[in-house]
Amino acid sequence: MRRPERVADMLREEVSQIVGFELDDPRLTMVTVTDVRVADNLRDARVFVTVLGTEEEAIAALVALHHAAPYVRRQLGVALGLRHTPEIHFVRDTIEERGARVDELLAQIDKPWEQEATSTAAAEPPLALATATNEDSARKISDKEERGETQSIDER
Repeated sequence: MRRPERVADMLREEVSQIVGFELDDPRLTMVTVTDVRVADNLRDARVFVTVLGTEEEAIAALVALHHAAPYVRRQLGVALGLRHTPEIHFVRDTIEERGARVDELLAQIDKPWEQEATSTAAAEPPLALATATNEDSARKISDKEERGETQSIDER
């Protein structure tokens, strides 16, 4: 593991402790630190956080975190003993929200498929009837082609 990755892991643990237990701001009650990414030169760190609640609560929490960033940086300097404590930038992590949206969309897609599967299972035609229908459709298409009623893709 490279040094920036090790520092990022230490920062994530410490920032979680600071945000969760040392900051007394009521806007930060539903904030969770999910990830920390540190620049290769160890001068900047992006701290990804998720905020439970409404959009207004998320914005208020990010404003509070931005305001508390200098305090968090000082506490990190004391706790970690790094030569240069990285500048902290709080970023809203929306991956869980996107995942929930994808799950919601997939559930909406599954509902019509489930309904269609139950309705077709009950009313599925016998195999001979389905084959006859397919043959009739193929015959109709070939008849139209002979009469010149179909258009190729190039002619459209």
